[in-house]
Amino acid sequence: MRYSRQILLPSWDIPAQERLKASTVVILGAGGLGCPVSETLARAGIGAIHLIDDDVIEPSNLQRQTLFNIEDVGQGKAETACKVLSNINSFVQVSYCAQRLTVKNASSLLLVDKAKASKNPFLLLDCTDNFAAREILNQVSVANNIPLLSASAIGMSGQLALYEPSKQSGCYHCVFGEALDSEATEESQAQTCANSGVLASTTTIMGNLQANAALQYLGRGHNPLPGQLLIWDGNAMTQHKLRYRQDKKCRVCAS
Repeated sequence: MRYSRQILLPSWDIPAQERLKASTVVILGAGGLGCPVSETLARAGIGAIHLIDDDVIEPSNLQRQTLFNIEDVGQGKAETACKVLSNINSFVQVSYCAQRLTVKNASSLLLVDKAKASKNPFLLLDCTDNFAAREILNQVSVANNIPLLSASAIGMSGQLALYEPSKQSGCYHCVFGEALDSEATEESQAQTCANSGVLASTTTIMGNLQANAALQYLGRGHNPLPGQLLIWDGNAMTQHKLRYRQDKKCRVCAS
């Protein structure tokens, strides 16, 4: 009964719900994007959520990070979000790690159950706000043949893409390689919510678009954005898609 409104959908039946229940997502970032995407997936009945974030909650986070309240200020984001998600749906297995992602610890942090990745649906979710972390995520995704669902939100706009290494259709580095290799992406110069601002609705919308793509992929085995980058413009209330393909010289996925 809990998921009856989903099961009533012509495109979503009991097998889809069972497939979702057998699924695991690893989410890097429990902030503006990580909060809405993890909440929606928990409510929808996903099997397991693993959150990774080493940051603590600040007053400025409360404007858009929907799992937190004023009483949570000073607490760890990942642990607090984990408790809230467990209260939302106790049938979901929720875990967390309060460490910063690095090249050295990437595999141990992201591949929480590598065996499960080969048996049941397993998805990496990029909810970060820096290029360095996304590059590491992408490398782990390609090396382990695990799909990467990447979302970003800044100001009043956002982007979304679901990269499938097995399809050899391109990876995050294929699309954003020039930006990743540019000096303009150094941490001190890169645009983030902290230095550029973001409207409260932007992260919520992009987080739920990310959740929608995750549900379709995990429940139905369907990528709604094959070889496409979705660009959402909140100022004009429009969205469009750009096609991408594998860069045959990509140092991550073409080697």
